[in-house]
Amino acid sequence: MTNTPNLSKSPFDKKPPVKKTERRALLWDILKKLAVFAAPYKVLIVATLILTVLGSFTAQVNAFVLRYAVDTLTEIATLAEPWEAGLRMLTIISAVLLSKEILSIFISFGQRFYGEKIRINLSRDLSQKIIERILTYRMAFYTSSENDSGKLQTRIDYGVSSLTSLVQNFFIDMLPLFASALVSLIIMFSTNFWIGLVGLIIIPIYFFISQKQARRLQGFRRQMRGFREAKSGLVISLINSISVVKSFVREPIEAQKHLKIQKEMTDNQLRIRSIGFIYDAIKTFIEQIGVVVIILLTSYFVLQGEMTIGMILFHVMLFQNVAAPIRQLHRIYDQINNALTYAEGFFEILEDDKQVENITGMSTKNLTGHIELKNVDFTYPNGTQALKDVSFTIKPNRITALVGLSGAGKSTIISLLVKFYEPDSGTILLDGHDLADCDTHELRQRIGLVLQSNHIFSGTISENIRYGNMNASMDDIIVAAKKASIHEQVITLADGYDSTAKSLSGGQQQRIALARMFLKDPPIVFLDEPTASLDAIASQQVKKSLDLIKKDRTVIMVSHNIAQIIDADDLVVIENGRVVETGTHEELYDKGGKYYEIFSAMSDSLNLDKISQTING
Repeated sequence: MTNTPNLSKSPFDKKPPVKKTERRALLWDILKKLAVFAAPYKVLIVATLILTVLGSFTAQVNAFVLRYAVDTLTEIATLAEPWEAGLRMLTIISAVLLSKEILSIFISFGQRFYGEKIRINLSRDLSQKIIERILTYRMAFYTSSENDSGKLQTRIDYGVSSLTSLVQNFFIDMLPLFASALVSLIIMFSTNFWIGLVGLIIIPIYFFISQKQARRLQGFRRQMRGFREAKSGLVISLINSISVVKSFVREPIEAQKHLKIQKEMTDNQLRIRSIGFIYDAIKTFIEQIGVVVIILLTSYFVLQGEMTIGMILFHVMLFQNVAAPIRQLHRIYDQINNALTYAEGFFEILEDDKQVENITGMSTKNLTGHIELKNVDFTYPNGTQALKDVSFTIKPNRITALVGLSGAGKSTIISLLVKFYEPDSGTILLDGHDLADCDTHELRQRIGLVLQSNHIFSGTISENIRYGNMNASMDDIIVAAKKASIHEQVITLADGYDSTAKSLSGGQQQRIALARMFLKDPPIVFLDEPTASLDAIASQQVKKSLDLIKKDRTVIMVSHNIAQIIDADDLVVIENGRVVETGTHEELYDKGGKYYEIFSAMSDSLNLDKISQTING
């Protein structure tokens, strides 16, 4: 069953409010990081800027045409025969406007196309970079509660989305408007200082209001991020536990959990929208005050004989060109806030150098598989201590079984040997060399790992087996499948090796994983409960394949299966994270200690007496 996330307080509410200077530094820092990704697209950026400048000039044509039309009509209206002059004026106006519109279409298309190309390419690069980056991280990164699948996906998706939206808003939406506003303001000042001053004064007023709006919304946006991460985590958890939910008929409870988050998100969104509506109304009112002042001021100059009537509409249109981008300032602040909220988390993931695996080191090409653990302690990132002062030796080309109750620390040892984690203290030696100094990728190339439930990728059976050796031929795949006792079943399928691997049963999928291991052909093999979730017949078939894998290799095995434990050459008994016994099956059984206790319990659970009576009966 899933647990209801605690949403009474968003995790982001715990953060102290960011000071204005800190926000500016953070924004500048994010822009510098984004500039690194934008650097390959300098030509596109320059082309976009050039087209934007050209577009800002064409945007002023309407104001000039309207002034010309009004002033010319005023003169034509006084003529005795106005039609010929009026027709000539309309022809000129139509030609100019149509030419401007055709030119604007090409300029606007180029500017928007290049801007969109920059955005799409940046989105691709950011997404690819962070995937490549997290693939280099230690296993501890993925097992941390801060990086569960729902939260991690949300932080990545919204981080990329907010950063690319910021680019889109700048290059496609806002840059043309601001360029047009700057040109309009220059023209207003060139015609009359006081008219230009009115257009200039409105800018700081709009900035102030938009900044107040952004500050009001900052806390709500942080809350929204928390809600989205919690919702994503809840959905993923629900899907993973759907069989439990349905078996206990708890669908209404799970639906109620989701409804709770939805309601809180809805309330948050409504508050954000209502605040936006209020501030938008204030900015619209201020803009109308500016229009009134422009009309009154221009009318005064008209009455003074210093301007023509057409200048009234000319100045009003120029003023609206100035006000249009300023009116949209809240969109810029929205994008900046989203960038600060989500991009900060995005770059925290991208730049977490402490999580990067140390993959370079000493070559492990000539492994014999002699492993020693000396006084090893290990604690998981969540604070659970799994191993305490663990010491034992694994001899090459032998089968070593790790025996103990669930939670004793057996699988943790395997995780340390594969370098998924590093011990807190103590040393792990491989052929006499510190495991920490070994090349991680080369080491894992020479280690095979078979788990209780091996992951099967989306794709065909042949693609899943080839994952063990990407250069393998089809003949190699078939040989590996035969060793894993799955070939005969695969060829009976309609599409054979081209069949979808995920459509196979659990036992068949486990044998696909074993075939993958045969194809890899590693000198060291770790088996972690490979038959635990299989039925008796499937377990028997898998055991035959495992017997082939064990031959002439160093094998470390975790199992609760008596048959597999007896087959082991050496046993290491673990209890509560400590090694309590080591030796062979006969030695430890005769000793009558912890292994004797575990083995006897296993035997009793199988009811061997009745099985023997049935077989001999």
